[in-house]
Amino acid sequence: MMRFFLVCLGGAVGTGARFGLSMGIGTLLGTQFPYGTITVNVLGSLLIGAIIYTSAATDLVTPTVRLVLTTGFLGGFTTYSTFNNDTVIYLQHNMWGRALANVAVTLVVCLAAGFAGIAAARRLLG
Repeated sequence: MMRFFLVCLGGAVGTGARFGLSMGIGTLLGTQFPYGTITVNVLGSLLIGAIIYTSAATDLVTPTVRLVLTTGFLGGFTTYSTFNNDTVIYLQHNMWGRALANVAVTLVVCLAAGFAGIAAARRLLG
């Protein structure tokens, strides 16, 4: 039951962090394109790669901490449903270029960020 509570708490914190970062990015770069959504998804991909590698390669991250950080915090932080909604809205408005750019950037950059997180953790941890 405690792990469930911790995952829920992590999710709430992740959701708040996503909202704050997305709003900040939107203020800086504008809202014509989902820069905030992409930013949180890339950062979340980077962090999950680093956490998964660190938990597999060392004893620094316990199974419970891994669960809270990945399923809880990053589950609330990353925004696949928002990504999907942004893309659907573009398609409904015949904005095919923006829809394709959103899909391509999210897919390619988030995959690259996941690998970068693994590489960074590997390098940092030896």
